Amino acid sequence: MKIQAAVVRETGAPLSVEELELGGLQPTEVRVRMVATGICHTDATARDGAYPISAPCVLGHEGAGVVEEVGAAVTSVAAGDHVVMAPASCGTCKQCRRGEMAYCEHYLDLNLSGRHTALSSGGEPVASHFFGQSSFATYANVMENSVVKVDPEAPLEMLGSFGCGLQTGAGAVLNDLRPEAATALVVIGTGAVGSAAIMAAKIAGCTTVIAVDLHDSRLELARELGATHTINSGKTDMVEEIKRITGGEGVNYAVDTTAVPAVLGQIVEALAVRGTLVAVGNTQFGTEAPFEIGESQVKGWTFKMNVQGSSVYHVFIPRLIELWQQGRFPFEKLVKTYSLEDINQAFEDSANGSTIKPIIIF
Repeated sequence: MKIQAAVVRETGAPLSVEELELGGLQPTEVRVRMVATGICHTDATARDGAYPISAPCVLGHEGAGVVEEVGAAVTSVAAGDHVVMAPASCGTCKQCRRGEMAYCEHYLDLNLSGRHTALSSGGEPVASHFFGQSSFATYANVMENSVVKVDPEAPLEMLGSFGCGLQTGAGAVLNDLRPEAATALVVIGTGAVGSAAIMAAKIAGCTTVIAVDLHDSRLELARELGATHTINSGKTDMVEEIKRITGGEGVNYAVDTTAVPAVLGQIVEALAVRGTLVAVGNTQFGTEAPFEIGESQVKGWTFKMNVQGSSVYHVFIPRLIELWQQGRFPFEKLVKTYSLEDINQAFEDSANGSTIKPIIIF
């Protein structure tokens, strides 16, 4: 069938909206009519060559839509169901069988290899199945494990971002850090992922929630979302200010969304004894971060890497949507909507900080 999609034709170049051919369903796939898709920083890094995905390709991994057709082996959803899409997982490896599909042993191959495709243009293959979906398109053939059935009363236009950015930030706090009430937590970088972490910290009962960013406008919004303190690290020494806020003790928990090696090294200095740092930022493969290990050893701090909020997608995403419906996870304050034709403007606005969470409406 013919579909419209935003295609990466050249690494680092703007996307082009084109007509493509979508192939038939595999037995374990679901065809989804896309209603909306979020744009995530990971899409930008993929466009710019961070992963082994060769152009031409279709990116996008925060899709939400309606099931139109299912493969012969699909049992968990049916035509007409409303779904949010999460990353693909094999369902059979040791990690998946333990319920940790975010750490599927075949994660890179299924989501980031570019070796899977159902799309073509004039007979030329176009790489698809980015994060199991390639949601920058009007339709997608999606692995059954990637679709999460959601409340049909919830507006699909707003739900796609729960599939990656929002569950990553919130899950880093609620699933990985699991902070005790009345503790101190810092979030470095207040984009969509960091904002979700701030909202989750408030839900968890942290009484000191520090937001760090370079944009005063984002810091102002962070206070609306639950931050008790803000730091513009371009104007103030981040470590000194965190220690001042915490009475010299440092923070119990830290979430880094930047993946900047120098920043990670700084955060360690701001941790309290037995503090925990979780890194969720996305960057070029091969990036390394330096840590001081001598003096740090006596602090007994913990460093964790996090993928997709360490979430069980089919459980955690509906829970976050319920929190949003209750007004306790007000992510709508982050959102600006765009048409597919304006997707490059959405990328630009995200990069310059004027939009925190762009959403494409089909």
